[in-house]
Amino acid sequence: MSKTEKSAPERLEHPPEDEIDLSKVLFALSDPARLELVRQLKDAPLEAARCHLQDPSLPKSTKSHQMKVLREAGVIRNEPRGRGRLLSLRREELDRRFPGLLDAILDAS
Repeated sequence: MSKTEKSAPERLEHPPEDEIDLSKVLFALSDPARLELVRQLKDAPLEAARCHLQDPSLPKSTKSHQMKVLREAGVIRNEPRGRGRLLSLRREELDRRFPGLLDAILDAS
């Protein structure tokens, strides 16, 4: 493949529902930038390019890292969609695993 050709986005690992760990979820949601990303996904999935950090001057690598922490904790799904990625909140899984937790965190001011 040449340098100008782009391959399809790779599938990323997501923890199974029964392996989502409360301490990892709480850690992921403890950062204001990650919490803001989750709030953007509260109502519907978004393309990764449409999600934004509070500080737009931060490098793309910071946004990627924030999404990785959320994905590895089991808070979001990050799936290939065309040449981009679709982010979605794993609300149903989190609500089954930790009833009321996500609402309590997202509704807190």
